[in-house]
Amino acid sequence: MKLLVTGGAGFIGSNLIRYLLERSERELGLEVSRVVTLDKLTYAGNRSNLRDFDDDPRHVFVVGDICDAELVGSLLREHQIDAVMHLAAESHVDRSINSPEDFIQTNVVGTYRLLETFRHYLAERKWKPTTAKSLKDGGEYLFLHVSTDEVYGSLAGGEVAFSETSSYSPNNPYSASKAGGDHLARAYHHTYGMPIVTTNCANNYGPYQFPEKLLPLMILKILRGEPLPVYGDGKQVRDWLYVEDHCRGLVMAMMAGQFGETYMIGGRCEMKNLDVVHAIIDTVREMAPERVSQTAAELITYVEDRPGHDRRYAINPERMERELGWQPRMDFLSGLRRTVQWYLANHDWVRDVEIGRYRGERLGMID
Repeated sequence: MKLLVTGGAGFIGSNLIRYLLERSERELGLEVSRVVTLDKLTYAGNRSNLRDFDDDPRHVFVVGDICDAELVGSLLREHQIDAVMHLAAESHVDRSINSPEDFIQTNVVGTYRLLETFRHYLAERKWKPTTAKSLKDGGEYLFLHVSTDEVYGSLAGGEVAFSETSSYSPNNPYSASKAGGDHLARAYHHTYGMPIVTTNCANNYGPYQFPEKLLPLMILKILRGEPLPVYGDGKQVRDWLYVEDHCRGLVMAMMAGQFGETYMIGGRCEMKNLDVVHAIIDTVREMAPERVSQTAAELITYVEDRPGHDRRYAINPERMERELGWQPRMDFLSGLRRTVQWYLANHDWVRDVEIGRYRGERLGMID
């Protein structure tokens, strides 16, 4: 297959490209002849995340905006793309509260431009809707739209986890903008018959994650002996998923997901933020004892909760498990150890992010 991956220089995108080029054929039987990465290289896009593939003839890196329909169309035609994997997004909730316009532009307008350009590309190639229900079932093309559990809003403690039939109820500009993109993807399938699959995922963690996100932020602050900012009472609940498990799920949804359908990719790992922070402290102390001299009580600092902070997210991945045979392989503590080890071993990457491209920005906690 020949793939266009948007947002491929970001955290999930770069891990996805690594999976596509290194493991997808061996694990899933998907042979990838070309991956075109399209990334605007905003604050969270990092070109160095993909340096390993600079000499790989299967990989092409393009700096550009998903809102640039002319550029997107030229890439689709030049590389004869079979499938678009759309991950490009503004995704930092705090930033969306301070500057929502960027989120509307990327997550809504950008998704619209991609869908519309892909629709015209299909028309140029004389594609017409067929009886095929998936790529596995004989479909020729696919648009995979990657979204988040946050579009469904907040769950109370006793409520069942989000499923594919849950109602949308976004509570901040980020989740509202992602919900807008989801609705556009659904509409383009039902109106034009386009082969589109949507996925919604839980909180990801793992290597190459931008250091303002919860896990890397806490890991780095522990190593420096800095206070660990915890919003409110720290009892907000999130469902955690190791990024490699998510990437494998994305490829499986692309290969076998039913056109027009949605799939939940979750880790079945609900944890309170405060418990996550304690687990990070314990793991960093275990793996780098010489660098942790303070107790958890000395490190943790409770800060004012952010506006509209959702209390609980949880995803029911039963459909992915039942229909596509996907299951998370990594339990949280094993994934956490791998993540801590990566940040311990990649000081230069962290330094370049913090004092190079992102000089002067204050990194705040985000879950």
